[in-house]
Amino acid sequence: MKQAQNLTQQLTHKLGLAIVNGHYPVGEGMPSEANLCEEFEVSRSSTREAVKMLSAKGLVSSRPKQGIKVLPESSWNMFDTDVLSWILQSKPSLKLLKEFTQVRFAIEPLAAELAAKNATPIQLQHIDKALKRMADAENGLDDPLDADISFHSAILEASGNRFFLQLTQFINTALRVSIRYTNHVKGVKTADVNAHAQIYECIKSGDATGARAYVHNILEEALSLIELKL
Repeated sequence: MKQAQNLTQQLTHKLGLAIVNGHYPVGEGMPSEANLCEEFEVSRSSTREAVKMLSAKGLVSSRPKQGIKVLPESSWNMFDTDVLSWILQSKPSLKLLKEFTQVRFAIEPLAAELAAKNATPIQLQHIDKALKRMADAENGLDDPLDADISFHSAILEASGNRFFLQLTQFINTALRVSIRYTNHVKGVKTADVNAHAQIYECIKSGDATGARAYVHNILEEALSLIELKL
């Protein structure tokens, strides 16, 4: 059973990435399940499950007598981490990075404000730990991208908003590309630890207005860097 699930996941990944890359054009039919079985050397049941998963993610429609068709990008579930990951692996456009940063604008400043009001001692420790990891990363003692993402995730957790918490994985997935890109444009390998430390100090001291403002400033800089290249 486990092997069948792995084969299904592998096929879902291969087909999803191929769809996002344009290998299967929007509106046109994909190979039949029987042909996909033969091409990828997997069972009919694994192929059927993979097609169901792609349908659930909004990438394809599969109906009797109509076959499997690729749906337009407007139908794709952009909050699905698999879909987002496939898009980011296929050289995402600057427009997409801009739109993602706009989503962060709608969430993260408020999350920092709420964290300043709601963070528990343990959650403050998580933010502090992530900040220390960022400092270590400056000295080559930690992964700069993982440390930065850990910091932003800890703030979402500390916000106390369950909907924000549900978006953590989505934001983490996209941050891997957007942070790497903005750091490259800035000509740096690590994030500004001092700017992140200001966010933490505001959250720790209960300064909700300051926490929101400092996160807003970081995102404003990221958005400006992306817009310069558009």
